[in-house]
Amino acid sequence: MSVTPRRRIRRAAWLGAVCALAVTGLAGCSGEDPDAGTNGVGKLPADKIQAKAGTAAQAADTVRLHGTVEAGGNRYTLDMRLKADGGTGSVAAEGTTFGLLRVGEQLFLKADAGFWSHDGGDAKAADKLAGKYVKVPQTDPVYKKFSGFTDKDVLLGGLLTLHGTVKTDGRHEQGGVRTIRITGDDGAGGSLDVSLEGTPYPLRLVRAGSAGTIGFSDWNKDFALEEPEKDDTLDYGKQLPSS
Repeated sequence: MSVTPRRRIRRAAWLGAVCALAVTGLAGCSGEDPDAGTNGVGKLPADKIQAKAGTAAQAADTVRLHGTVEAGGNRYTLDMRLKADGGTGSVAAEGTTFGLLRVGEQLFLKADAGFWSHDGGDAKAADKLAGKYVKVPQTDPVYKKFSGFTDKDVLLGGLLTLHGTVKTDGRHEQGGVRTIRITGDDGAGGSLDVSLEGTPYPLRLVRAGSAGTIGFSDWNKDFALEEPEKDDTLDYGKQLPSS
């Protein structure tokens, strides 16, 4: 039996009403899958998403971290590029900014005279160190304090943690990339946006207790990591001044 144009119009209107009442987030009347074209992690439970993001992060050769983090009672603003054997970038804290560079076990710190002369440090020594890559002795407290900012595994291992019960919190977007967000204790324990495109890398972390927000980018994008030229380097010996 043929279907008249009027009956086709009524059927289309009825189907449109059904679609309007459908629950959002499920496959729609058109058969579209919200996970189509994604890596599929959006279908997983929150704990599995967190595990996959952590595994992807640790397996990556390189990453860039940029944002703020609180540690040891201080608030640091980071912009660091990291790989297995070191890292390079800048750290700002307490009104001053300094550069960090680690190649293997060798850590270098580059800052202005104000950084070196804080808390009544030696002004002459500060002028000598200003603008140079200062080799930090491994026995100096500065080495322990700042080398962690250049250690990919240590930094990611400490940051990529949500506290409390982990749940999913919908689909979002970071820098034009679709993400699935997971939270700890409904956000009180932090939140993490994980990429739904390609490898499920972490893209944005909001730490628990308002302890900072970190963005992750440039996963697996290589960068040069070399010790500074000797003319641009100072070795102050066994311990830095006023460290």
